[in-house]
Amino acid sequence: MTRVISIINLKGGVGKTFTAANMAHILNGHGKSVLMVDNDKQGNLSKLFSAYQDETESGAAKLLRGWYQDVNSLRVTLPGYPCMDIIPANMSLLQATNDLTREESEDQIERFRALAEAYPLEEGKPYDFIIIDNPPDLGLNVINALAVSDDVIVPTKVDAWALAGLDVIIEQVEQMKQLNSRLQFRGVLPTMWQNTDANISGMEWLQEKGYKVFESKIWYSAKAPESTFFCKPIVEYAPRSWTALKYRKFVAEYLGEIEAEQVADLQEGKGVQ
Repeated sequence: MTRVISIINLKGGVGKTFTAANMAHILNGHGKSVLMVDNDKQGNLSKLFSAYQDETESGAAKLLRGWYQDVNSLRVTLPGYPCMDIIPANMSLLQATNDLTREESEDQIERFRALAEAYPLEEGKPYDFIIIDNPPDLGLNVINALAVSDDVIVPTKVDAWALAGLDVIIEQVEQMKQLNSRLQFRGVLPTMWQNTDANISGMEWLQEKGYKVFESKIWYSAKAPESTFFCKPIVEYAPRSWTALKYRKFVAEYLGEIEAEQVADLQEGKGVQ
């Protein structure tokens, strides 16, 4: 069964796209098929994987509008990444989101449900994971993403501005559970971590607030911005860097948590057909 992950934060520049790209690459390295959905009009995830096209209606815009016969026609296969594909975005996604806001259709927040029918070309069965990279807002494209997601992961720098919107995100997740009972706030992922007094104080603040936080912290490395210029995830560009090592640890933590919950559900008889 496909697991859908939404990467989100209301603050830009906190590592959302970077997290989506490296999480996808690591899961793919674990033998998992992965579809990335670039749900941000800036298209940075698309650019990282050289799938960005400026002059055409993007796959993400077509998905939001319903302009397709087969959802698989929206994806771009990535050379060198077997069973890891992307539905790219560009500025056309902004217009599609604005147009959807003016519609009064009953399926206004159900446009991403077609992702359940997506499958990797090499396998012909549903993807193991779909990772949606969301913009720093709560527009209808983001609401559509949350409506089909299982997990919400919030990458964040540990500073006052980046942490300020956490309450809004968590509240939105709780509200969306009325429409999508599977949706879970999986946790805050500290990014660009440095062992400074400010970062340590920020972590203490998160703990005092009672936010769920991943134990893994993504350490800052100069290799991180370098990797974007070479259009590669850092786990590929600099696999021995601290940032790459910590992303691997984070994905292992996430998978371990998911597996533990699945085992518990089976023991309780949940999900058994």
